[in-house]
Amino acid sequence: MRVVLADDHAIVRRTLRLLLQNEEDVEVIAEAVDVSAVVDHVNRHAPHVVVLDLRLPSGSSIETIRQLRTQFPKTKVVVMTMEESPLFAQKAIDAGATGFVVKDRADTELVTAVRRAARGQEYVSPRVASGLEALRRATGDDGLTRRETEIVRLIALGQTSAEIARGLHLSRRTVETHRARIHAKLGFTTRAELVQFALRLRLIGA
Repeated sequence: MRVVLADDHAIVRRTLRLLLQNEEDVEVIAEAVDVSAVVDHVNRHAPHVVVLDLRLPSGSSIETIRQLRTQFPKTKVVVMTMEESPLFAQKAIDAGATGFVVKDRADTELVTAVRRAARGQEYVSPRVASGLEALRRATGDDGLTRRETEIVRLIALGQTSAEIARGLHLSRRTVETHRARIHAKLGFTTRAELVQFALRLRLIGA
């Protein structure tokens, strides 16, 4: 399996290269330090899998995932990140990622994630998977929309409607409408209940 590593930290790339190249069936063919280099390497080398840090400089890694899935659909993407929120995992998967690995579990999970991605199979770190499943249930047909879920997270973090509106480029009235729908759907009446809900879904840290 041909793999491109994308991380802006040289020590991390070296560690991941050694980890992957210990496997007889894996070859790291290129390394990238920013999103433009990722696209360039995929275009030139047609790897089976890109291992992509979710916080690369010089652009949006989420947009890069979308671009790769559109332009190079045969190349699969495994995201590596320090983020353990299932909301981030769902955003990456929605963009086209096949794998989501928590960075400090790479030594035990990355090889499995790369192999499964090469076969087109989803892999999510077990530390995130249960929260992701709960999130998917909560955002099902009769549940919260993705926008509402993001607003729940921001409310639970203590942001006001005005702050949420600025951050999401919405009007305050739109945010207030979302808040009313959230409370109606979940049957909550207080912010404390929203915080507990967000903690249960691991939208925020404990």
